[in-house]
Amino acid sequence: MKGSPRDSMNSEFDCYFTSKKNYIRCRLTREHEYYLWKFQKLLRKEESSRIGFLKLCYRTRKNILGSRLGLTIPEGVFGKGLRIWHYGNIVVNKKASVGCNCQLHGDNCIGNNGKTVEAPVIGNNVDIGVGAKIIGPVVIADNIKIGAGAVVITSFTEEGITIGGVPARKLK
Repeated sequence: MKGSPRDSMNSEFDCYFTSKKNYIRCRLTREHEYYLWKFQKLLRKEESSRIGFLKLCYRTRKNILGSRLGLTIPEGVFGKGLRIWHYGNIVVNKKASVGCNCQLHGDNCIGNNGKTVEAPVIGNNVDIGVGAKIIGPVVIADNIKIGAGAVVITSFTEEGITIGGVPARKLK
């Protein structure tokens, strides 16, 4: 995992809630931000726990909540600052690697192509639009925006660009 687990939890809390008061309101009213934060907190606790009973407990709780929310995210894939905007059908391969400050907008797949076991390597500050799929042994540079519905099957190493389409290509 990139960064310390405590740093990850603190920065991710700030991604979801503007204040402790906002957190309490979201928790009491069972807003989706609360459940997404709860999932990420369990993910980070699983990552920071040593092998043993506690790690197993965090993984089990994360997986149960993840199955209710439609999230399949294994430990050790994302750097700190992960932000999930909407739950539902987010699947991430355990061999994928994603940098810091990634944003997922829902209905995303980051996985292998079915021909090889290699998975995507994604840089820092990547914004992945709703319905975007990143498939196969591709490399995505830092500061890239991936448009809604894009299917990325080739690498993009130029930083700071926007990509979209099926298959994905650089957009103007």
